[in-house]
Amino acid sequence: MAKPLRVGIVGAGFAARFHWKGYRKVYDVPIELVGVTSKTAETREAFAREFGCQAFSSFEELCDHSDVVDICAPGFLHERLAVAGLERGKHVIVEKPFTGYYGPPGREVEENFRGNAFPKDKMLTEAIASCDRVLQAAGNSGQRIGYAENWVYAPAIQKEREILTKSGGQILWLIGDESHSGSHSPYYGIWKFSGGGALVGKGCHPLTAALYLKRAEGQSRDGKPIRPATVSARTHEITRLSDFRDAGFLRTSYDDIEDYGQMHVTFSDGTVADIFATELALGGVHNWLEVFANNHRTRCNLNPINALQTYNPREELFKDVYVTEKIGTKQGWSQPAPDEDWQHGYPQEFQDFAESFQGNREPLSGGELARDTIGVLYSAYVSAERKGLEVEIPL
Repeated sequence: MAKPLRVGIVGAGFAARFHWKGYRKVYDVPIELVGVTSKTAETREAFAREFGCQAFSSFEELCDHSDVVDICAPGFLHERLAVAGLERGKHVIVEKPFTGYYGPPGREVEENFRGNAFPKDKMLTEAIASCDRVLQAAGNSGQRIGYAENWVYAPAIQKEREILTKSGGQILWLIGDESHSGSHSPYYGIWKFSGGGALVGKGCHPLTAALYLKRAEGQSRDGKPIRPATVSARTHEITRLSDFRDAGFLRTSYDDIEDYGQMHVTFSDGTVADIFATELALGGVHNWLEVFANNHRTRCNLNPINALQTYNPREELFKDVYVTEKIGTKQGWSQPAPDEDWQHGYPQEFQDFAESFQGNREPLSGGELARDTIGVLYSAYVSAERKGLEVEIPL
C-alpha cells in the first residue's frame, strides 16, 4: 500500500473547514490529516477538537509532520507561508487569492495605507513579483503548487473542457459572473488583508475558469496555452455612494475596496472574455460562465441550479435545512443544491491535488494559472484607475 500523504492545514476558519472535509472524500490516494495551526491557540484548539486532530503551536512544527501544507490563512500571509513551506521541501496548496498586494512594509505606513487610493501600477509590479518568488521557490525545491481554484474543477467547467477539446472548438467569447451579498470573512473589506475587493474576492473565480478553458483550447490544438494579453476594467464603490439607501440586506462594512467590478480581457489569439463581480446581489450566490465557441455554446451554472426546486411556506420549517450559500431567506420557492460541494468542484480539486503530488505531475490548477490570474486582476486595477484604458498584462 502506498505511503499516506500527510496534510497539514494552516488556518482554522471557513476555508480550512471545507478543505478538511474535501480531503475526506479523496480515494485511491491515502491521506493522513495530521493537524492544524493558526494564529491563536484558541482557534486551532477549537478546530482540533471539532475534527479530532492535533493542534500545532507553530507553522514549523506543522511542516515537520506534513508532506503537504495547505494554506487557508488570509491572503496577506500567502507568499511568506508558501515560500517557507516550499523551502522546507513540502508541496503547497494556496487558497485564493494566490497572493497580491497588501500595502507597503512598516507599521506606520500600513496603518495609513488605503488600497483604493494607492497607485495601482505599483501594486501590479509588486503582486507579480510576489507570484514569481513563490514560483521560484517551487522551482528550487522541486515541489508542486496547487492553486485552490475550485471553479476549474466544477463538473460544468470540466464538461465544457471535454466538449471544447474533443470537438476542436475555438472559444470566441466568454462571459461570467460571481456575485452575492457580501463575504463571510471579517478580513474582507480591508485591502491590507484581502488584497482587493470584488474583483479579487469574487471575479477571480469566473476569470480563472475562463483562463483555464483558453489554456486548454490552445494546448489541445497547438500544444501551447492561449494566455491573456490585455485587460480593460472599471470598479465602483456603490454602497458608499452618498445617495445609497441601505435597506439592511447587503453587507456594507467595506473600508477601502470596490463592491462592483467588470473586466474585458483580450487573449493572445484576439478572442475575448467579460467578467463581472459584485457584492450587490440578493437571493444567493450567482455563479456562472457562458462559452460562445465557433461550433457550440455552453452555459456553465454552478449555482443556482434547478436539479431540485422546493416551496417552503414558513421560514422556520427550514431552520435546520441548508439550501444554498447566501440565500437570504428560505421562505417561498428556492433551488436547494443537492450537493453544493460537488457542484462547486471541491472534492475533485483535492482529488487532483493528491494525485498530482503523489504522481509528481502538475495539477490542473497550478502556479502558472495562478500567476496569470493575479496578472489580469492587478492589471485590471491599473485600467480602472485610468478610467477603463486598455492595459497590457505582464506575462
